[in-house]
Amino acid sequence: MANILVVDDELGIRDLLSEILNDEGHSVDLAENAMQARNARQSSNYDLVLLDIWMPDTDGVSLLKEWAMAGTLSMPVIMMSGHATIDTAVEATRIGAISFLEKPIAMQKLLKAVEQGLARSSGAQQAASAPAHVPAGLPSGVVAMGNGAQSVVHAIEIAEQLPVSHQGFNLDRPLREARDGFEKAYFEFHLAREGGSMTRVAEKTGLERTHLYRKLRQLGVDLGRNKRNG
Repeated sequence: MANILVVDDELGIRDLLSEILNDEGHSVDLAENAMQARNARQSSNYDLVLLDIWMPDTDGVSLLKEWAMAGTLSMPVIMMSGHATIDTAVEATRIGAISFLEKPIAMQKLLKAVEQGLARSSGAQQAASAPAHVPAGLPSGVVAMGNGAQSVVHAIEIAEQLPVSHQGFNLDRPLREARDGFEKAYFEFHLAREGGSMTRVAEKTGLERTHLYRKLRQLGVDLGRNKRNG
């Protein structure tokens, strides 16, 4: 059983996540804004925090940064949002968030993210109690890099999950162009793999069909070509 803090200004989301996580045997505390989250963090130690990005007082990314700067970001944090941009998700990961869930949150994705977060929390606790060890070939400074090193490793893990043909992006260009290029390749890959089925691609990518259609048109993805290839 783990102690989990859920921070979200929507009552329905808090109740739903609490019910699911309680059913999994976890102890769950709830906060509806950043102030309540701060108070909860000061009074309890958590194994994991589910943190909404858009809140009425202080947004989740700012709260995450506040914890990181204060040295109290000792637990894995999973960000949640229904309107966040890729830039926001990247910034949260850079600060120290381990994952990002897009609303509406599917139960399977929630449980998988929580399982991975708790595994990382357990691993961090074991590492903290063990003597520092530097793998052969790495400079000793890596041990002291903390969240920064973890963010780099996380980025490498994401890159390694991409198809080999999609890892050679030209990064020497403006961020927006690089991001659009990645997104276009990402969706073209899934369209080709699913034979052009928008239903299956929507399920795979976690997007609503209407949002998916709009995104593909925006990126200039040729749906007809992907269906023919499929």
